[in-house]
Amino acid sequence: MAGLGETLCARPLRAPLAAAKVGDGLFVTDYFTRTPRKLSPFRSFASIELFHFHIPEDTVIAVWNLITFKEQGGTFGDQCPDRSITVYFRSGAPPVINPLHTHFPRDTAVPGSFALTLTWTLPNRTTGVFNVTSPLPGDWFLAAHLPKDDGKISVKGLYEECQYLFQPQLIVQRLVGIAVLYPGYVTSQSIAPHNRSSLYKVFVPSYTSRVLVQVLQCHTSDRGAQGCPLWLRVRPKAPPLHNSTARDCRERAPCQLALDLPFWQQWYYVLVEKHPGTPGTISFQVTVQVTDCSRPSLARVPFLPPGAAMNMPQSFGSASSLAPGDGLPPAPANGTQRPSPGPGPGPSAERCWPIRPTLRNELDTFSVHFYIFFGPNVSVPPERPAVFVINLLPVLDSGGVLNLELKLNVVCGCRTPGAAGVG
Repeated sequence: MAGLGETLCARPLRAPLAAAKVGDGLFVTDYFTRTPRKLSPFRSFASIELFHFHIPEDTVIAVWNLITFKEQGGTFGDQCPDRSITVYFRSGAPPVINPLHTHFPRDTAVPGSFALTLTWTLPNRTTGVFNVTSPLPGDWFLAAHLPKDDGKISVKGLYEECQYLFQPQLIVQRLVGIAVLYPGYVTSQSIAPHNRSSLYKVFVPSYTSRVLVQVLQCHTSDRGAQGCPLWLRVRPKAPPLHNSTARDCRERAPCQLALDLPFWQQWYYVLVEKHPGTPGTISFQVTVQVTDCSRPSLARVPFLPPGAAMNMPQSFGSASSLAPGDGLPPAPANGTQRPSPGPGPGPSAERCWPIRPTLRNELDTFSVHFYIFFGPNVSVPPERPAVFVINLLPVLDSGGVLNLELKLNVVCGCRTPGAAGVG
């Protein structure tokens, strides 16, 4: 795509615009912009102008201001025809687009992206706005192009060429000072009548198979309230949305959410929210328990013969294989949190599944091959899955195609009264 190397290397203009204290949180607004670029009619992927942005952690809203204007002969292009501009947005990698409405190969999973079309509101200038609430942090990519040519032949030099320039700008509002939860500790909190919610985050380290979030000791100053009038919402990487994993605390005590196979090395955000119309102050406790599968003793797999132990070298890794920074954040200060009563949920063989590492072999600049250690044949028992680690680099592997080839050879031992067979 055009401009990929340039945008990834460009240094954004970043200027803090404003800071405002809202409730118990401090919101800071940051501004990012890019240099205007000339757009081209879509013919192939080379016709695309690609822009790269980085959204900080703890961002609660991101607003893209999309500016487009015409130029002709160094002046405003008031006489240039109106041509619609299509803009695509995607988090983590460049968007996969199909303006010509062609067909993708069979068995291809095409990731979705946001798209909008800009139309002209003034003779030589138009703007558009794209909002994302609680966006995922990290890399975001914008792709823009003009519609496909109508096929008419024109002679250059008879008149000044019309140019359509596109400039995206990004404004983000992030929340500073989000309270951090530490696994195994209890945090006491209250929501005042003028507030609606409390937001927390907890760091999930590598080799974690389960995260359990609980709301305990819920009390309200309104004696007429029934149960615990709170919502518990959890979301990885960014603050929760209305459709995030949620639990109505009025329906169950203790109020808890369990997340199996969470993302590793990521922040999980916990939102405790009052039900609409709930008066008074609500006090409660929130705690997080994680299931740690980093201990090598959990790597023992009963269905493997002794000589096949090398085929399952790790169960979510081992303690000695943790990279620097894989551990939990520092312990909380005294007086702010206390250890939770009773032992937390310990790891079990059912939740700690063995992982097969893979070897990353870079064939050339644009191709990578992953080999399964002690493969390619892998046994998948009925009671647990087979898990593989594929190390995709954030920038080098971005925008590529991941091809997975799977060949199944099912072996079933069947036993019925009076008959036996293997198929």
